Amino acid sequence: MKIGILETGLIREQLAHRFDPYPVMFDHFLNASGGALEIEAFSVIRGQVPASIFDCDGWLITGSRHGVYENLDWMIELQSFIRDIAANNIPLVGICFGHQIIAQALGGEVVKSDKGWALGLHHYQVDKNYSWMEPAAGTTGLYAFHQDQVVKLPQNAEVFASSDFCPYAGLSYGDSIISLQAHPEFEEAYEIALLDLFNGNLFSTELAQQAYASMNEGSKADQGMVGRWLSNFFLISKPVFAVSNS
Repeated sequence: MKIGILETGLIREQLAHRFDPYPVMFDHFLNASGGALEIEAFSVIRGQVPASIFDCDGWLITGSRHGVYENLDWMIELQSFIRDIAANNIPLVGICFGHQIIAQALGGEVVKSDKGWALGLHHYQVDKNYSWMEPAAGTTGLYAFHQDQVVKLPQNAEVFASSDFCPYAGLSYGDSIISLQAHPEFEEAYEIALLDLFNGNLFSTELAQQAYASMNEGSKADQGMVGRWLSNFFLISKPVFAVSNS
C-alpha cells in the first residue's frame, strides 16, 4: 500500500544534522511494527502538491511551524486537496498541523490557544475505540509541541481522544479520516532537542522545565502502539482503486 506523506514542515537547520526529515520519521514510525507501507514524500510546503488525490492509496499530513490561519497559498491549495480526499473516502491521517488543517478545511476553526504551549509528554483519554486500535487502550501518552488548537469541530467530526488541556486531541471523520494533535512520530530525543532549542525563546524556561520533568516520571510515549494503530488504519481503510499491488 502506497502512502503519500504531505510534508508541511521542515526540520530546523540546527537539528537537521542529527535527525531525519519528517517524511523519513513517518516512514520509520509507520513501518516499525512491520506495516510494509510504501512511502512517497511530497513537499507541499515547497509547492509540491500531488497532481491527483489518486496518486497514492492514502495520505498523511505532517506537522509544521506554521499556523493554518496564516492562509498561505500552499495551505489554501492543500485544503482543497483535503476536501477532494474527503469527498472520495480516501484514507487520510493528520498530525499536529495536519490535524488542524484537516479540521479547518472541513469547516472547523483553529486558533492560537490562550492555554499556551503543550510541551513534553502529554496523556490523553481514549474516548472511543475503533477496529484499527489494536491493541486497545484506555489512555495514551504522546509527545506534544504545539500552541495552536482546534476549537470548533467540523460538522461530521467525532472526538476519540481528549485531555483537559486539549479537548479535541484526536478526531475521526467517518471511516476514512483520522487526526491527532500530538506527535506520535516524535522520539524522546527529538522532543528534548526541540525543548533545548527553544527554551527561553518561544516559551519560558519554567515551561521547558515542566516539559523535561514530564519525561522523567517513569512513563514513556506510546509510540509503538500508536504506530500500529495508524498502520492498521491505512490497511483497513485501503481504497478499492489501489494504486499499488501491496
